[in-house]
Amino acid sequence: MSPLPVGKLRADALRAIFAKLAPRDPRVIVGPRVGEDAAVIDLGDRYLIATSDPITFAGDDVAWYALQVNANDVAVRGARPRWFLATLLLPADRTTDESVEALFAQLGEACDELEVSLVGGHTEVTHGLDRPVVAGTMLGEVAKDKLVTTGGARVGDAVVMTKGVPLEGAAIIAREREAELRQRGVSPAVIRRAKGFLRSPGLSVLPEAEIACELATVHSMHDPTEGGIATALVELAEAAGVGLRIDAERIVKLPEGVELCRAFGLDPLGTIASGALLLTLAPADAGIVIHALAREGIDCHYIGQVVPAAEGVKLVDGAAERPMPVFAQDEITRLFTGG
Repeated sequence: MSPLPVGKLRADALRAIFAKLAPRDPRVIVGPRVGEDAAVIDLGDRYLIATSDPITFAGDDVAWYALQVNANDVAVRGARPRWFLATLLLPADRTTDESVEALFAQLGEACDELEVSLVGGHTEVTHGLDRPVVAGTMLGEVAKDKLVTTGGARVGDAVVMTKGVPLEGAAIIAREREAELRQRGVSPAVIRRAKGFLRSPGLSVLPEAEIACELATVHSMHDPTEGGIATALVELAEAAGVGLRIDAERIVKLPEGVELCRAFGLDPLGTIASGALLLTLAPADAGIVIHALAREGIDCHYIGQVVPAAEGVKLVDGAAERPMPVFAQDEITRLFTGG
């Protein structure tokens, strides 16, 4: 039997597993589902939102990074991140008191930045690691009438995205493969700008999610992570039981991200894309949100529309259209596996 590839488990395998593990507690409103970013649990007067995500590709700022990506999964529920638990697995023979203090300083900075409380977790030095691994759990809360899910998209909705792709992927490539990029002719200025993407335009989608939910009725939000924007769009459509028509020219690709992906032969559409945000909402509301985010300095663009499921998920390029590309694993894994 062949070993599984690096990256998330296949969606079909996960669906089969989840079908056997249906939550028994009726208070679980949204449990484990492909494409849904966080669990939803009924606490009576409000919903508790819970998510868990590890950081495995990144080496720098790994603890700060973990808090950001977990907060994103809560934010796309229309919720406010509140409480964070961190499991820190640290490499043997390379961990010092100073490196542990630096990791917790990163956690503290990120908690202060997002007004989140660190409430627990676990820390250990672990055999077999070549870098720290941080697995985070974020809890948040949302009023029942403000809940947003990936599966809420409606036929006729506008599809909009913020910032550009692959934001996270570009930052990882620049930080983890700087020497190789220079050897392949990428300028130091491009590498420097891509390294800074985690802070500007920023990995967090909390500001744009909060503004959108305050000003409009958002039907669906999704955080594009592994598999990039293409995989996120397919997941959104599947979760909602709809189709999508996406204009290829309207998908905002960050020039630095495109150049870094090109240097290694990666497709930007399939490269890890945290920092961008997908939303679907009525076309009139989409216009309101796009203009409001622009006033806050956050790029937001219309990229397509929600259509009936029978039309599939299509990428439209001028007069031509084709099925949205599918990525069995994130493009960036090829840098770490030699694929």
